Amino acid sequence: MPTSGQPTPDEALQRLKDGNAAFMADRPVEADVSRDRRLELAQGQQPFATLVGCSDSRVGPEQLFGAGLGELFIVRTAGNNVDTAGMGSIEYSVMALGVPLIVVLGHEKCGAVAAATDIVTKDARFPGSIGRMVEPILPAVMAAQRAHPDGDLVEHAVEENVRRMVERLQEYSEPMLLEPQERGALKVVGAVYSLSTGEVRWL
Repeated sequence: MPTSGQPTPDEALQRLKDGNAAFMADRPVEADVSRDRRLELAQGQQPFATLVGCSDSRVGPEQLFGAGLGELFIVRTAGNNVDTAGMGSIEYSVMALGVPLIVVLGHEKCGAVAAATDIVTKDARFPGSIGRMVEPILPAVMAAQRAHPDGDLVEHAVEENVRRMVERLQEYSEPMLLEPQERGALKVVGAVYSLSTGEVRWL
């Protein structure tokens, strides 16, 4: 597994925290998107983090973390859940690229989680593949419903959905993800993004 030049998992996490702090403060982004950087990346990539995020257009990982070209390996689907292709992409980022950090990022007012909540609470139906797409989120909604019967179900389900994906990557994955976690070369963390404040809250 390539590790030359990569930060430690904690260093990678701190880079994301610092980038988000700059984003919230409206400080100028120093992300490198220059021609020289493009030419350098044409020879290969070494992202410092893999981000499992939602497809929502309001949640742009590079922007909210102040990252430049080649710094984040991103897997995005509605509701930040991953299928076989998504899991394979995560595994590739660790095995082939030596990424030291995986972040599962949910966000407030997630439409996919809201749809799953409507299925649980209103027996809603959705056309096409949308219903099947949100099916993996249903257990998170039901768990949030049990734990927070009086709270905002969508927002609690967003957090529960992130926690379940983190748990899946930490405990129920292939050895190629479990082994580097056991020896401290890889960390998996969860977070929730606030659309209004720009803050990434780490779970």
